[in-house]
This record gives sequence, C-alpha cells and structure tokens, in this order.
Amino acid sequence: RAATVRQGETVSFRCIVGSGPVSSSVQWRRTNNQGLADNVKVGPDGLVLTVTNARPENQGQYRCVAANSAGRGTATAVLNVKYPPKVRLTPSGPLRVRIGDHVSVECRATGRPKPTLSWKRQGSTLILILIHCLCSLFPQWPTVRPEDSGVYICQAENNEGVAEVKINILVEGGPGAPVASVSAPEMTVIEGNTVIMECQATGSPPPVITWSKLRAPLPWKHTMVDGVLTLTSVGRQDSGQYICNATNIHGYSEAYTQMEVDTPPYATCLPEQVRLQPGDALLVQCLAHGSHPIQFQWSRQGRAGLPPGAETTKDGKLLIAHVRLADSGTYKCVATNNIGSSEALARVVVKGELVCANHC
Repeated sequence: RAATVRQGETVSFRCIVGSGPVSSSVQWRRTNNQGLADNVKVGPDGLVLTVTNARPENQGQYRCVAANSAGRGTATAVLNVKYPPKVRLTPSGPLRVRIGDHVSVECRATGRPKPTLSWKRQGSTLILILIHCLCSLFPQWPTVRPEDSGVYICQAENNEGVAEVKINILVEGGPGAPVASVSAPEMTVIEGNTVIMECQATGSPPPVITWSKLRAPLPWKHTMVDGVLTLTSVGRQDSGQYICNATNIHGYSEAYTQMEVDTPPYATCLPEQVRLQPGDALLVQCLAHGSHPIQFQWSRQGRAGLPPGAETTKDGKLLIAHVRLADSGTYKCVATNNIGSSEALARVVVKGELVCANHC
C-alpha cells in the first residue's frame, strides 16, 4: 500500500481483484485527478502500475479502480520519492547595500526528507543560522558594516545529499568610508607557483591597504605593493584565508580570499627491503603525502605483471599470502593525484634454506 524509493529508482504496485464475476475493467488513476506521467506505465492486464526512473513529481496517491456489472471497488497505493535538496536564493545576488542598511536574503530549499538549512560565511566554519524548514530563512543584520561584505553560503542537507548556493554581499560605504574588494574570493593553486592577490578599496581619503592571514603570519616569501600581495613558491602550509584590510579616518573594511594549495604526491615504501623464506607472507605499504585523492598502482620491474596470488589494496598495500622463490625482485609503487605522480621501490628477496644430503 505504500512504497518509498530514491529518485531514479523503479517501483511497481499490483492491484489484486477479489473473487466474483469477471471484472469488466481495471484502471489506475491519480487521486488528484491528474493524468499519469509519461514515466508511469500500466501493464497489459491493467493490474500492475510501474513507475520507472522515479521523479519527485511522481510522489502521491495512486488509485486502482475495478468495475464489473455488480459494481466497483477501489484500492489506494502511496508512493514517496526521496531526492537530494535543491536550493535557491531571493535575491540571487550579487547584492550591493549601503552602510547602515538592513539586509534580508531568502533561502528556499526542496528535497525529501525535509532538508536542514544553514547559513555560513565563506572561509568560516561558524554556522550563522540553522533551521529545519522548507520555508524561508533570513540572515539579518540590524545595520550592516563594511566588514560584513563577503560571500555567504546557504546550504541544504538531507540524507540524500547536500546542495548549496552562494551570494556575494558588498557593503558600500557612506561618505569617505572605505570599501574593500578582492579580485578572487577563492583560488586553488599548485605547489611551487607564484600567486598574486589583488585588493582594491574606495574611500576618501584613499584607504591604506594591508594584507594578513587568518590565525597565522603571512608566508615569509611575500611582497605587498599598492594592494597587491605576491606569494612566491607557495607550499601546502600556505593554504588558508587571506584578509585584505582597507583603513582611513572614517573606518575600515575587510575582504577575503581563500587559497588552497594542491601538492603532487611523494611516495615511499615501508619497508624498502624485505627478506623472506618460501611460504612467508609479504606485506609492503606504499605511503604518499600530497593532495587527496591519491591512487596507488603496483608493478614488478622487468615483468609483465605481478606474481600469481599477489593482491593490492586501494590504500597502497601489496600482499602475497605465501611467497615463492620466483617472487624475488623489485616492486614499484606509483602514487598519482590530479597534480602529478611519484614512484617508490621495494626490494623483495626470497631465499630457501640450504639442505645437505651428505657434505656441504
């Protein structure tokens, strides 16, 4: 009588007609008097209703109506369709407001089960507002300040998935007050590259622009000239939120850039060399530092493939339950991510005990 499926799945309902005179007709209908959707089909005998590639609009009640000369009977089936959230904002942004204005942004989300809505500021883990609701959500400030400028994220989550939408809110100053903005609120760069972050600011008198890093000093290989921050040969430790601050006699304003540094893998084998006897178990772990995800692939140098019985795992292990003399050799692990690859070698030596019949 009731079924719950995920979006994209298929479900069928069978209408069981009791004993009695032969039924003259069996029909399936929506209880809201709407027609059956194009992905809802009824079998040749009229008894089985099938919903293929279920969509959210397929949710609802379906009624089987059987009729003969003696009268008619009905039965109702209920279909629930679970699907991940979809979210939208009103207004969609970017939103420009003046210092002292009230700000109201509405976030609406659909999804089954009902999504949980939350607001947060980009670059911060602090949840500003959290609510279990499909209706409206309003982040409100009594009066906005220049430092309220930034990118805000509305996120909707249920057990089918997560969706988010962003809005850029720019607080423009009153007479002379500074307003800062950055050219790139987010950036992903590769280790070793040079990164340039640009900050502009309006105001009278012209604001003084400085850069800082959240909860850490600026990298020592940096220069600041006219609002432009240059980072040379960035490393993974340089990832984080960078803050541009514009200041004059009327106040200050901040803008933010979130930088993530991707690094290629660096692979090592543990152990690098292992000595075994025939029948022993072999376990070599390939380790890699770098940006995830990282994939591992094992091979044997000078051979077309790994020995029979050899197994590898997604986390970089090479396993042979019972080694043989022929398993001796050099094994190579290649670790790969979206930046590049790295290889490491492990030397495996398998030697049997020397057995003497008479004299050695």
